[in-house]
Amino acid sequence: MITSYITHPSSQHHDMGPDHPESPMRLDAIRARLMLSGILQQTMQSDAVEVKDEQLARVHPVRHLNSLAKCVPEYGTVALDSETIMTPGSLIAARFAAGAACRGVDQVYRNQADNVFCAVRPPGHHAEAAEATGFCFYNNVAVAAAYARARYGAQRVAILDFDVHQCNGTIDIFKDNPNVFVCSSYQYPFYPWRYLRTESHNVINTPLSAGTDGPAFRKAIERDWLPELHSFKPDLVLVSAGFDAHREDHMGELCLEHEDFYWVTQMALEIASLYADGRLVSVLEGGYNLDVIGHSVEAHLLALLGLPFESA
Repeated sequence: MITSYITHPSSQHHDMGPDHPESPMRLDAIRARLMLSGILQQTMQSDAVEVKDEQLARVHPVRHLNSLAKCVPEYGTVALDSETIMTPGSLIAARFAAGAACRGVDQVYRNQADNVFCAVRPPGHHAEAAEATGFCFYNNVAVAAAYARARYGAQRVAILDFDVHQCNGTIDIFKDNPNVFVCSSYQYPFYPWRYLRTESHNVINTPLSAGTDGPAFRKAIERDWLPELHSFKPDLVLVSAGFDAHREDHMGELCLEHEDFYWVTQMALEIASLYADGRLVSVLEGGYNLDVIGHSVEAHLLALLGLPFESA
């Protein structure tokens, strides 16, 4: 299969400080591991394009977008909340992160790639319609879903999120939207606290207790997600790929292994193959242990490329 790998140098220009876990070094660690393993060379590499204002405005009110733009400092930093810090380059990086997800949608609909991984930052799944929070400014995967519906007429978009944190932003934007189906697994109870028990008919929450391991995670996904996805029959699959549920990532207390990320990616690909002509676009969310994230993304890409996973 042709797997596209989309990134952009602007991601390095969003730096919230040496002690902040959402660091430019995350992408350095991913790239270093993928080059060392030879996986990166097997992908179709390209740069992101900057998102258009109209693409952002499909999921974020213009008034909110204008307010965010006014917060950008000429130098130094501005704290939007206790963990979301804006620097002079933050919104440019965020525009290219959202633009990467939209370019990925273009590539799968134009048959330029079978599937896509967007190695970008800042992440997006905590960004609500009118609030930037949780390290996130624009909701990248939500922008991509709305773009796919507007540009390509996608009728049933599935968003699968296996980050250690629930995708409160994605749920806030699409709750009760019958054309977008959101599946989210996450540690419970845990940040972001909002929407953890939402009753929206188009949202499947899979809360996991601290200490949940791979077999229990897989059982929960098969129980909660698979029947609903087969019923929904998505014509596009988007993945919010967070790797902070790994047992060595100290952001949370779930205990997944690299092989579990390979497994859940294969599951997503099977759904895409059955109902969406294979169209799948994955966007990086969490994952903060620099010694681990590269291996986790490698497992994710092995599945996207249709290659076997070999335990170390």
